Amino acid sequence: MRIEEDIKLDFKDVFFRPKRNDMSSRADVDLNRKLYFKYAKKEWDGIPIMTSNMDSVGTIDMYKSLSKKGLLTCFHKFYTITDFKDIELDPNYYILSTGIRDVDKERTRELINELKPKFLCIDVANGYSHKFLETVRKYREEYPELVLIGGNVVSREMVEELSLSGGLDIIKIGLGNGSVCTTRLQTGVGYPQLSAVIECSDAAHGVGTHIISDGGVQHPGDIAKAFGAGADFVMSGSLFAGHTESAGTLEEKDGVMYKSYYGMSSTTAMMKHYGKIETHRSSEGKKTMVKYKGDVEHTVQSILGGLRSCCTYIGAKTIKDIPKCATFMRVNRQVNDLFNN
Repeated sequence: MRIEEDIKLDFKDVFFRPKRNDMSSRADVDLNRKLYFKYAKKEWDGIPIMTSNMDSVGTIDMYKSLSKKGLLTCFHKFYTITDFKDIELDPNYYILSTGIRDVDKERTRELINELKPKFLCIDVANGYSHKFLETVRKYREEYPELVLIGGNVVSREMVEELSLSGGLDIIKIGLGNGSVCTTRLQTGVGYPQLSAVIECSDAAHGVGTHIISDGGVQHPGDIAKAFGAGADFVMSGSLFAGHTESAGTLEEKDGVMYKSYYGMSSTTAMMKHYGKIETHRSSEGKKTMVKYKGDVEHTVQSILGGLRSCCTYIGAKTIKDIPKCATFMRVNRQVNDLFNN
C-alpha cells in the first residue's frame, strides 16, 4: 500500500485568473478547431464539444440539432443499422460507440460497413483491463482508416500505452465523476477531473494523441476549465439532458415538466438493455429527473457564449490558445449562493 500526497483538483477547486488583453468582443473568438489524427491519418474541423454516449443524450435527434452547430454527438452503443434507415449522416459530426463483447463487435461491423463513419468509440467503464487493450488493437488492425476513440482511463501511463501500443487517436479521460455515476461511492475508485486532464493531456500530446475530458461538467465554465487543462475535446451528459432531443417521455410533477436521466451502469440501464443485473456486479449509477429545458439549441448558445466570454477574459482567441493563456488559482468557494434556494 502507498499514499500519493500531492493535491489533486476538480473543476470546482479553481478559477481562471483574468488577464489584460487586446480583445474587444466575444465575436473575436473562433471556437472551431482543426485536429489531425496520426493513426487514422485524417483531419477534423469543428467545435470540439460532444454529448456523452448515453442512451438519454447520445440520440439521433440530438445529432440532428448539434451537427448544425458544428458539435459532435456520440451515439450510444445500442443503436442498430435499422435505427439509421433513411437518415443522412455527416461523418464529421457523429461518433459510433461499441463495447468489447462479441455481440458488440458483430453489430459494430455491420454499422461500419453500412454507414462508413469517421469515428468509432470503444467504450468501457474500466479502461485498465487487458481485454479492452486487446480489443482496441484488433479494431485498429481491422479498421486502420477509422479515428479510434477509447477509454476511460485517468493516468498518464495508460494513456501512453493505449496510444503507442493500442493505436488510439483519442483517449477518454474520466472515472466516476459523472452526475449520475456512483462508481466512486460503490468502489472507492476515482480521480479528480481537472488533475486527470492536466496529467493525461501532457502524456497524450507527448505521443501525438488527443484526449476527451469526459464528465464532471456542471456549468459551461467547467468546459472552459477542461480546455484550459489541456483537453482537446470535452464530453458532457448532464448539460445535454432534459431537452426535446433527449430520449424519454415528458413527465409532469407538481406542474413542472421533467425528463428522466440515468447512468449507463445504473439498474435502470442494465434492466433496459440486458434485462437483468448479473450476480457478479452491482449498480454503479443512478436515475434522476431533470427539469425540461426545451430545445437544445438554447443550451448550446449558453455553452458557446460562456466559452467565448472566458476567452475574452484571459486573452485566448481560439480554443487552442486557452491552455497557453490559462493561469488557474485554487479557491475555496465558487459562487455567492445566497439566493440559490
